[in-house]
Amino acid sequence: MRLLEGKTAMIFGLANERSIAWGITKAFHEHGAALGISYAGEALERRVTPLAESVGCSFVEPCDVSDDAQIASVADKAQQRFGEVDILVHAIGFAKRDELSGHYYNTSRAGFHLAMDISVYSFTALARAFQPMLRPGGALLTLTYYGSEKVSPNYNVMGVAKAALEASVRYLAYDLGPQGVRVNAISAGPIRTLAAAGVSGFKTMYRRFAELAPLHENVTIEDVGGAAVFLCSSLAAKVTGEVLFVDSGYNVLGITETVE
Repeated sequence: MRLLEGKTAMIFGLANERSIAWGITKAFHEHGAALGISYAGEALERRVTPLAESVGCSFVEPCDVSDDAQIASVADKAQQRFGEVDILVHAIGFAKRDELSGHYYNTSRAGFHLAMDISVYSFTALARAFQPMLRPGGALLTLTYYGSEKVSPNYNVMGVAKAALEASVRYLAYDLGPQGVRVNAISAGPIRTLAAAGVSGFKTMYRRFAELAPLHENVTIEDVGGAAVFLCSSLAAKVTGEVLFVDSGYNVLGITETVE
């Protein structure tokens, strides 16, 4: 059963074959969605173009989401190509590497603004730009992490940004609900992506995750892709404003070691 047959999906934030966005793109393609892909800039074009071609996607556009003019340009092109859009995926997050180590209180004002702009506001900006062409029954989806709720050492300003992103999910769900459009987020366990590599201590956390999580398995981009298909399909027709954990159950733990 192809759950997204006849639907059009715009996916923002594809960087390479390790991206969570690529797991979502592959799953959407397998379930019959027509695809449009956007990436952050020219440096990523040589990686993204072959991936897009492999899933038959010919709509591939760069977009700096800190620039409203570029967002508007991609939205206009999408409307010209597709007319209406059913699904919008926001797989974007960024903070400077030196903000992702040490103490959170050392976050710079400029670094805080940058993380909030790229990781949080861009979701709202994309929602605003695409709102006129969103088809009733459609869905918006973004990606978050458990560091939004509990302290994840070195995640720092990104944890604060993800908390704001999750609040944005709820407010957008309220705003777009009357239009018949749902808004949700996936909170994935640690995955070895380009973005994760910038977090100090990530490799150690990744190695220990499977030991501690109830399912004792690491999370893959394919796992997230499957959850994304569910949330953006009619199977989740009455699910909005939610954060779905795809983390092998890690978020249910109160402690992470057996107490003798």
